[in-house]
Amino acid sequence: MDLFKDFDFGLLDDPDFKEDSVREELISPLLKALHYDIKGHARIIRSKTLAHPYVNIGSQKRKINIAPDYLLEVNGKYMWVLDAKAPNENILDGENIEQVYSYAIHPDIRVKYFALCNGREFILRKTNDDKIIVHFHLSEIEKYWEEINKLLSPDAFIQQKILESAEESEDISRFDYDTVNIPKPIVVRKQAMKRHFGVHGYFTKQSWDVVQHYIINFSQPGDLILDPFGGSGVTLIEALMLGRKAIHIDLNPLANFLVSALIAPIDINEFTDEYEKITRKFKKNCPKTDEQIKSALEKYDYPKGIKLSKDADVTNIEELFTDQQLAQLAYLKFLILKVQNENIRNSLLLSFSSSVNKFNRTFHYTQSKGGGGGDSGPFRYYRYRLAPDPPKLSLLKIFESKIKKLVSAKIELKSFINKDTICGATIYKGDATNLVGIENESIDYIYTDPPYGSKIAYLDLSVMWNAWLGFDITEEDYQKEAIEGGSRNKSSDEYCDLLSKSINEMFRVLKFNRWMSFVFAHKDPKYWHLIVQSAEKAGFEYAGAVKQTNGQSSFKKRQNPFSVLSGQLIINFKKVRSPEAIQKVQLGAEIYEIIIETIESVIAENDGASLEQINDELILKGLELGFLDILSKEYKDLTPILFDHFDFDDETETFHIKPDKKFRTNIPLDLRIRYFLLSYLKRNEKEGKTPTTDEIILDIMPLLKNGITPENQTILNVLSKIASHAGDNLWELKKDGQMLLNF
Repeated sequence: MDLFKDFDFGLLDDPDFKEDSVREELISPLLKALHYDIKGHARIIRSKTLAHPYVNIGSQKRKINIAPDYLLEVNGKYMWVLDAKAPNENILDGENIEQVYSYAIHPDIRVKYFALCNGREFILRKTNDDKIIVHFHLSEIEKYWEEINKLLSPDAFIQQKILESAEESEDISRFDYDTVNIPKPIVVRKQAMKRHFGVHGYFTKQSWDVVQHYIINFSQPGDLILDPFGGSGVTLIEALMLGRKAIHIDLNPLANFLVSALIAPIDINEFTDEYEKITRKFKKNCPKTDEQIKSALEKYDYPKGIKLSKDADVTNIEELFTDQQLAQLAYLKFLILKVQNENIRNSLLLSFSSSVNKFNRTFHYTQSKGGGGGDSGPFRYYRYRLAPDPPKLSLLKIFESKIKKLVSAKIELKSFINKDTICGATIYKGDATNLVGIENESIDYIYTDPPYGSKIAYLDLSVMWNAWLGFDITEEDYQKEAIEGGSRNKSSDEYCDLLSKSINEMFRVLKFNRWMSFVFAHKDPKYWHLIVQSAEKAGFEYAGAVKQTNGQSSFKKRQNPFSVLSGQLIINFKKVRSPEAIQKVQLGAEIYEIIIETIESVIAENDGASLEQINDELILKGLELGFLDILSKEYKDLTPILFDHFDFDDETETFHIKPDKKFRTNIPLDLRIRYFLLSYLKRNEKEGKTPTTDEIILDIMPLLKNGITPENQTILNVLSKIASHAGDNLWELKKDGQMLLNF
């Protein structure tokens, strides 16, 4: 970690370089490099005011306030304090040590470590015995970075907490799966961790901190975590970082290779030596002239003859590259494959595969980013689209950049995923509809982000990387892939069937009284209902959904603001022995449920209903279904039921569904959507707000738990009938006359 390579330490001798300069020029970048921020799960709290615990002044015994420069917090708990001093101040002993020690032991703080930095030196001490843990000159921070990261990074404190909990078995036994609450949304810091950002691209990637947040909430150290749609491996990696064991399954060989190669323990020095040998040979023999290129293509292996999907701009894989690109990639891969150590070889191949993303004819250069920013067609457009003017980039420079990012990721992982802990990871190629090898009721928690409909054809889009890595995709793989469309033109019914079967398998392997979290990122409620109804049919109990932002707007979102969500819903289920959904199937609909359904229907149809309207409809329903005698006997006075389950508007004397409450019963979806949208938009109108499409989708979707989804029904269909655009991607209610014309 060459954090201060561009900093002139001679500035510390300047009398104008004082404590505030130490904070801004040295401490701020140091804390940022450790992944602390002013928000999120790892926070910097500046100058927190504390009452001195021992000293008062004056006859009134007024409290003296003290304030540590930096109080570092992880997951809501204080972990260490840091004080900045001017370069000419002593931080090894004396009153400066006493001052920061008083912060560390303060009753409101009580942290394990305290540190001081005067720009020249950094010193870390242990609070309970005043022992010096680390002491170094900031100009040599790269020599101590691994140790500092292992002690003071947010991940380090999470891991320490895990180990402490593991030693205190009594504390672990207190974890109660039955009483845990569904997590609240968090502020996303997607790019904060090097292990997930920059090493290798993938089509979808969950934010590491959201996954970590859910794993911590629903499981305990030592538990076994499953992701049957493993993708880029965020679930497995974060589970291992948190002291859990994990199983990662994916049909895509590329996905499984990315995870395996990333977590494989290596000796960094040995890895660097091998990389340097390869670069020396590559520089010496890199094919550049026409003759050299022709010779290399005859001598070295490269993928050819593999067909691409019909929406690609070219037919065969080799057409995605110039002859020079093919020759240079083939030669670089040849050199990598000569490395004997398997983990190092695979780590080098990981950086090679990541380099392929930039070194092909589909790479769309983004000049505004500088330094070769941009993305390949599969990642940017979800198809193999050739760039109109692909840049002429250096493969060696791309490879060097990828190697640096991989090394940073390996260092970040090293303390928690190493040769002693790697045995907790299981990674294999498979499909979620047949979790072969996983025993019944053996999994403690499932967190998964499945594919949705026709959004991304993962296997079709991964052909370029799988081919260069030498992985075959079989026809059986394509048949098992849970997508809609793709090169095999899978129907919606086929996709729904595969997803439903996967939920049944997840139910089989999950322990009772354990949890499953399903990421949902689609605007069509059809898929929402598929998940919820399939889960309840399998035996899961629906526990609720959380609206979670992604933290940043994707290119795809900016292109298609009305068809791609910028956030997601995380649907949570619990495997219980007597879920309410199963009981209803076994017992049938009770008259009470019919009454509730009838009341809800009247309310939905009329956007609120009077007592007379409800009574009239109940009489008709009672006559139709033959329970009017029971109704007249048992439910003469409906007001207790109405006031218990519904809201009453005194002004209009009508009953309404309570805010943010779901319909309990099976009302047609278009009617349910219309009712909730009207209610939601009216509330926003009263508050002077115009919600965005995404806000509407993410707030309304969890309320549509029950009911059957018409084939082509979406929230947007109904929204367009009752609302109109009020600016860029904003909505407001239409006038009553306009709405009537649309229904």
